[in-house]
Order: sequence, then C-alpha cells, then structure tokens
Amino acid sequence: MKTSTPRHNMDNVVDLFSRKSFTELDDERFVRLAPELDGLEMLYSNDTNPDNLYSLKVLCWGLRANGEVVGLVPWLNDIIACPDILDPLNGHWEGYYDPGIDEIFFDAPMHKVVELETAADYYELICENDDDIIQELPDTIGTHAVLASPGNSNRLALVEVVSWRLHADGNLFGMLTDGEKVVSTPVLPGDECLYPAQLSENFRYFFQHQIANKIKAEDPEALAAISLLVDGN
Repeated sequence: MKTSTPRHNMDNVVDLFSRKSFTELDDERFVRLAPELDGLEMLYSNDTNPDNLYSLKVLCWGLRANGEVVGLVPWLNDIIACPDILDPLNGHWEGYYDPGIDEIFFDAPMHKVVELETAADYYELICENDDDIIQELPDTIGTHAVLASPGNSNRLALVEVVSWRLHADGNLFGMLTDGEKVVSTPVLPGDECLYPAQLSENFRYFFQHQIANKIKAEDPEALAAISLLVDGN
C-alpha cells in the first residue's frame, strides 16, 4: 500500500520530546500492518529483576515508511515498536522469541517482511487527511484497556480491545466499544460504536489478557501493581 499526504521538508524542525526531526518521525510512521498469528513474542528485561527475561505476545508487525519492519505490542498507555522499548523502570527490549522452537532472534521474520512489502506494493491508497483510516486489525492477543470511571478516578474498569486502527499519519489506536452505541453484536472491527482508547480522558493503560484476568480475579500482586501505576499517573 502506498500512502500519500501533503508533507513538507522539515529536516530542521525538531520534536521537543523525541529530539528527532519531523522528517525522521515521518520516515518512522507505519504504513502497513500484518497480524502475528503464530504466537511469536517479545522478550524484555526489568531493572528490578535484571537476571530474568519476561515475554509479551506480539500483536502485529508494522512496515515503516522507511522500509523497516518491526513487531508491535501494547505497552503501558500506548502501542509501541518492540525495539523502541527503553524504560529504566519498566523494561528494555531484548529480542523476539519463538516459543515453538525455543529460539531468540532480533529481526522481523522474513515471511512477515515479504508479506508486508508485497501488500504495500499491491495496494495503493491516496490519503487526503492524516486521520484517514488505512487499516483495522482485530485484536488477537486479548488486550484490555484500563479505564477510570467518570467522576471517580479511583474506580477502574477493564474493557476488551476489539481492534487496532491505523491512520494515514501512522498513529495506531486501540478501539473500544461504546456500549450505548451498540446496534448489533458481535461488535466487529470497523463498527461505528468503536472509539479510540488513547483519545479518551478516562484511559489509563493497556494490559494483555494474563494480567487482565489476574486483575479480574483480584489477585493481590496484580492489584498492587495497578495501584502503583494509577497513583503514579
């Protein structure tokens, strides 16, 4: 898929937070996604337990405008490229992992690279606006969003993420169901009752289903962890 939106040369303009030029950021935007369907995972380490490795299921693989292919995972309050995870408190990327053959690797699998590049060459989409929708993938790893209750930030709710919506500017949003707008079930990707989690003032964090299930079961360690996150927000 080729996407095109009017852009200007902004090599000399630097983003305050990332310290990258707007041209670099534009090159890093995602233009095509491919779902991960074989259970591949991301490995990361944590400073509090530096001798251990932890894993998260890869949601999908993304093709950047510069041709790079990387895995993507829901991470804290956003979805992020695996190699970009570098947080002194929460984790450092250590590679990808194939549990089927017990193998660690560091580059996107070739079959996903070929899939994405082939799809990008096949599809052609001219976007007039940055918020035009390029793709929408169903969530296949049981991602949940943690939302604060309106009017009471100490009360939290877990809501399943239905899908992930990619826009022309490269932004990727987890889509949640607005129960008051549901017309028919099941709610599927593209449904008009969906809204982007990251743009909701009540949104706090994403969790994969293992942690979400522990929270639902009121596991003491999980509840303590989420309490720390919310208090530090």
